[in-house]
Amino acid sequence: MDSHGQYEQRVVWAVVGTGIGPLLLAATREGLVNVVFHATDEVRDGALERLASRLGAEPVEEPGSPLLAEVIRQVEAYFAGERRDFELPLDWSLISGFNREVLRELASGVPFGSVVGYGDLARRVGQPGAAQAVGTAMGANPLPVVVPCHRVVESGGGIGGFGGGLETKRHLLALEGVLPEPLF
Repeated sequence: MDSHGQYEQRVVWAVVGTGIGPLLLAATREGLVNVVFHATDEVRDGALERLASRLGAEPVEEPGSPLLAEVIRQVEAYFAGERRDFELPLDWSLISGFNREVLRELASGVPFGSVVGYGDLARRVGQPGAAQAVGTAMGANPLPVVVPCHRVVESGGGIGGFGGGLETKRHLLALEGVLPEPLF
């Protein structure tokens, strides 16, 4: 606690190796707050600077933290094909408004092994003409994989874009049985 009896913001992080490369996982007392793809040193350092700026606390590397233990366990189980759903507390403080509404609908309404179109997701949140805005929300997702923006595709059958790269999106969709595994 600080001198005013308030809990200071605490942000812990770890990098976990996965089938799509290293993921940076960051958590607060509220829950998982950020997942970052391709967490090389440079990417990781930039992500940690943004987190410190946005959350007002310096992130601390603490892979053994109780705040991360269940997150790491579930992420590893997902990539091992042993988990289909994440049951984790999420800290939504990095996103707000329409983007948060869309991402919450995605997290609760698009299960493992299924996909949804950008326009369909816009309709689900009561904004039928907002397919492009849904794309923007996917790009702003601070919790990819756990909040499964990889499950959002183009209505005409195209894979759509993806902040983690199209190969990463293909790999995640293959892991969930939506696409065949790449041959090489």
